[in-house]
Amino acid sequence: MSATIFALSSGRPPAALAVVRISGSGAGTALTALAGRLPGPRRASLRTLRDADGAPLDRALVLWFPGPGTATGEDLAELHLHGGRAVVAAVETALGALPGLRAAEAGEFTRRALENGVLDLAQAEGLADLLTAETEDARRAALATAEGAVGRMAGSWADRLVMLSAEVEAALDFSDEADVDAEVADGDAQRVIPRMVALAAEMRDVLARPAAERLRDGVRVVLAGPPNAGKSTLLNLMCQREASIVSAISGTTRDVVEVPVQRAGRAYLLQDTAGLSDWPEDPVEAIGVERARTAAATADVILWLGDTPAPKGSIWLYPRADEERKRPAGATLAVRRDDPESVERVWAAVGAVAERSMPRGNAVLLGARQRALVGEAVAALDEPDADLLVLAEQLRIARRRLLAITGADATESVLDALFGRFCIGK
Repeated sequence: MSATIFALSSGRPPAALAVVRISGSGAGTALTALAGRLPGPRRASLRTLRDADGAPLDRALVLWFPGPGTATGEDLAELHLHGGRAVVAAVETALGALPGLRAAEAGEFTRRALENGVLDLAQAEGLADLLTAETEDARRAALATAEGAVGRMAGSWADRLVMLSAEVEAALDFSDEADVDAEVADGDAQRVIPRMVALAAEMRDVLARPAAERLRDGVRVVLAGPPNAGKSTLLNLMCQREASIVSAISGTTRDVVEVPVQRAGRAYLLQDTAGLSDWPEDPVEAIGVERARTAAATADVILWLGDTPAPKGSIWLYPRADEERKRPAGATLAVRRDDPESVERVWAAVGAVAERSMPRGNAVLLGARQRALVGEAVAALDEPDADLLVLAEQLRIARRRLLAITGADATESVLDALFGRFCIGK
């Protein structure tokens, strides 16, 4: 039998309130020990909590949730305390002194929910992402996953594979029991193969979407151009602080300077880079130029500040338009240090590109582990074989990979890595 666990499940004190959660077969006994008797199920009751010696700990609201219909799938109790440090510490000490109780580990409440079938593994991953979401886009994607969108999609694919596998197995059984020639067996395979190909294409469409982690990491916006083009000045204007050193000396920026920015519910990562030069003056500058090229190659948006034509797909800017200098013929936007509206126009252009490249709304996004499993399922379905035995094995492998998304065969190392992302009390 698992130990009964407890932990502070709200923010660290001091606060107006502090919620201590207790989960496990001994939750009712622990609540009775502190509150005197159990309240009615799912009804808040005001009680004086006392330690083993009868000394009062706090006047608190207590709630009792008998399992299995709870957040963890087992008996659960909550103590809604006054949020002072001493109050919380005293209650935790009293709980720790009770037999069979121990402090919870990080993510242990959610891990029990997984083990008891309240959540699947994909939902738990979504919940982990929801706890760390800092933008509206990330919140939406994580909430959809936590509410089962990824699991339902994977389950639907797996169900279709089951139907295809049933057809193949039936054909195999028939071929064993009757004198079936190769042409008939080939016909059975040809009825299944087009649906395998269509399903693999559907999975590829989902894999073509950005990974869920991209919403957290942000849209990569790289400021690129020759030395002394005004990249650092623009970076500071866009993030509204002195994040990058600005000087009239060519080659001041030697490395990639990264600044995270949030706008309109979306995360961006601005990257100021070293000036691009075909003849760097020293080895350090050469390293900076190479890193600048690498950043540009992996960018979602490139802001080009240069007189020569911009790389394909870039937004070509005319920087420092407040100075007396010639405007490049292909530049689409002018930026002035004394005109905040010109910077807003740059942001609008960046946002338009991000809107096209980063999904919003109800799009289901996959995390890294989920993407790897779907990719393996697609690989198993690729180039379907006309041999029914081989076809059956391809379908079986693909189905197993999809079931692993919801934790059908999750290893302990996978679970440890996931729940290590959670805070204690969740």
